Amino acid sequence: MCQDTMAAFVGLASFVKLQDFLAARSPEGCPEAQMTFEEFEVALGHAMRDLENALKAVDLARYDVAAGAVMVDGKEWRKCLANQPKTYLSASGPVTVARNLYRPTDGGRCICPLELRAGMVGGLHTPVLARQVAYMMAHMTSEETSRCFTELGIAGPSSSSCDRLPKLLSAVWESHRERWEDTLRQQESVPVAASVVAVSLDGVMVPDKDAQRDAKVQRAAAQKQGLSKQLSGPAGYREVGCGTVSLYDEDAQRLDTVRYGRAPEAKKKTLTAQLDAELAAILAVRPDLEVVALADGAEANWRYFNQPVYEHATKIVDHGHASQHLHAAMAAYYGEKSVEGRAEYERLRLLLRDHPGGADDVIAAMSRLRRKMRGKLNKQRRKLLNAELTYFKNQRHRMDYADYQARGLPIGSGLVEAACKTLATQRLKRSGMSWRDGQQAILTLRSLQQSQRWTAAWALLSQYFRVGVIEVRKHGHLRELILAKRAA
Repeated sequence: MCQDTMAAFVGLASFVKLQDFLAARSPEGCPEAQMTFEEFEVALGHAMRDLENALKAVDLARYDVAAGAVMVDGKEWRKCLANQPKTYLSASGPVTVARNLYRPTDGGRCICPLELRAGMVGGLHTPVLARQVAYMMAHMTSEETSRCFTELGIAGPSSSSCDRLPKLLSAVWESHRERWEDTLRQQESVPVAASVVAVSLDGVMVPDKDAQRDAKVQRAAAQKQGLSKQLSGPAGYREVGCGTVSLYDEDAQRLDTVRYGRAPEAKKKTLTAQLDAELAAILAVRPDLEVVALADGAEANWRYFNQPVYEHATKIVDHGHASQHLHAAMAAYYGEKSVEGRAEYERLRLLLRDHPGGADDVIAAMSRLRRKMRGKLNKQRRKLLNAELTYFKNQRHRMDYADYQARGLPIGSGLVEAACKTLATQRLKRSGMSWRDGQQAILTLRSLQQSQRWTAAWALLSQYFRVGVIEVRKHGHLRELILAKRAA
């Protein structure tokens, strides 16, 4: 620490206050000495944070510019207001600094060189606090995030500012998304032990205010026309898309997974483009990997996997979903609570999973049960059994599970199912929630965190908010204050 900085540190009122507090703790009989340890810990924390805030204010002031004019991104700005105080929010509490403001020569909104040089986020948050709020907002509501800072003893951001920050970060991320995602991929390596790359795609329905409004309009129109038929699909919900790209070793043990979540979008265009780019980046490094397309039986998923890049991929219907359909078939014939039905389900499930040609055996067994149901009174149960038999026949070419296991391939899409739950359901479908905007902001933050890319992604975001400022001297000479330019 240089002498000037050290002198400023010693002279801070908060430092003197901390010294007095600690000195008063020693003698017996004074109020501070009678504190419980919990009280002392709280008071010490406040005193330390006050000192930390004062030090931050001193250092933050160094980023200000006092010149009459500056250049930012090739544009000239002239000083319009001097020494204007502003309180910023930091990871230790509020920090108040006097700074200069500049207006463009052709008119318009002012800029603050201090904020640009220091990388303040949204004109309010220090970079560290912005990262903390973004991380917490991926897991909690804005109200919970704000209360969490209060519980930690920090005069932190309000609920409304917590709500705005992820949306700001998401807008920045989306404007650079393709290039930044490519940067993240280039920073990673494919494990030597990898032998398989598996791509999975799925979705989950999330409450949506626009969809709820549309449902009301459609119901009103139906009633006006005297239609009694209910609208198909869950009213007021739209599908959030989730996708995963996973690497496995030769024993089908998972090595790594990248997760993506996208807000409702027609044909999941952005999500599928992300999966395409992820797969292409991996195969560019390891073209020897065997490609597996793994999903449930939804037709939309397999339309995506029918594109040329998956022409030579091994396409597998998730064994878990196949087992669910098998269970439904047995329940349709034997009854939901039948002991015999549960036993037959377990027998056929293992046959399907482990026996060569097991899918053919299951189809044959279900066909026999369907023939036995002829003449029975319960037409609905026959209809259910027939639907499950049709499912198995349609998916038969993707159900050679014994062969897949022998080749060391994964047979379950549990990862993408888990992604639907952890990326979307756990955060977007909490009690009483309904979304109009902000879905993608949360999904982006959670995707980056769950893919172990959060630290690298934040480095890109943080760099974006640090902007180069060039001071214009009286004689027209330019002195570059920061070499780094805005991350384009």
